[in-house]
Amino acid sequence: MPIEPEIRHLPQAPTGLRPLAPGGGIDAHRHDTHQIVYARHGVLSVTTGAGTWVAPASRALWIPAGTVHEHRAHGATEVRLIGLTANPLGLGRPAVLAVAPLLRELIIAYTDEPEPGDDAERERLLTVLLDRLRRAPEQALHLPTPRDPRLAAVCAALHADPADPRTLARHAAAAGTSDRTLARLCRAELGMTFPQWRTQLRLHRALLLLAEGGSVTRVAHRCGWSSASAFIDAFRRVFGYTPGRAFTV
Repeated sequence: MPIEPEIRHLPQAPTGLRPLAPGGGIDAHRHDTHQIVYARHGVLSVTTGAGTWVAPASRALWIPAGTVHEHRAHGATEVRLIGLTANPLGLGRPAVLAVAPLLRELIIAYTDEPEPGDDAERERLLTVLLDRLRRAPEQALHLPTPRDPRLAAVCAALHADPADPRTLARHAAAAGTSDRTLARLCRAELGMTFPQWRTQLRLHRALLLLAEGGSVTRVAHRCGWSSASAFIDAFRRVFGYTPGRAFTV
C-alpha cells in the first residue's frame, strides 16, 4: 500500500480507545512521539514505506516517532493507543511485540477512559506498563517491501495469490531474470530467502482472512498450504497457538 506524499502530522501520538470497522483504518500520518498500538479484538496491520507489520490480540505494534504509517483493521477491531515521549525499547523502527496477559491488562487499563483526579494512579500504571513492555520479546512479523522492479513484480504476484505454487525459477523467468539474481535480491532487500518471505506473506494473509471469519481449512488452501494440518503446524510454530485460538486470546 503506497504512502501518500501529503501526510498528516500529529505532534502528539494519541492515547485511548478507537474502534475500527472491518476494512477501516487510519490514513498515512506521523507524530513526533512514539506509540504502542494494540488490537484487543481483531487484527491490525501497519504499513510504512519499508513494509507491513501485522498483529493479532496476542501482539502489539511499536511505532517510533516520525514514522509515516497507516493502520488497517481486519475484522471488527478495538484499537488501544498509547503515546509515549520516551523510547523504552530503544528501537528506531517499527516492531511487533509479544503481549503477555499482564501487559495486555495494563494496556487495557491505561487506555480506558480516565477518571477525574487519577493522574497519580495513571503515572504508576504507566511505569509498570513500561517495565513489562521492556520485557516483551520482539516477533518476526514484518513483511518487507522490495525496491527492485523484478523482485517487486514477483512479490506482487504472490500478494495477488499467496497460494501460487511456482518455484523461484519460474517466477524469475516470468520477471525476465534468473533465479540466482532473484535469490540475491531476496537476501539483499528482504533480509530473508524467497521461501521464508513467501511463508511470511502466507501467514500475514492467513491472519487477515481468519479475522474476517474464514474457516481454518478454507484459509489454509487459499494461502497455499496443502492441508489444514500443515497450516496449523506452521501457524503454531510462529504464534504459539493454533489458528482456532487466534481470536480467543
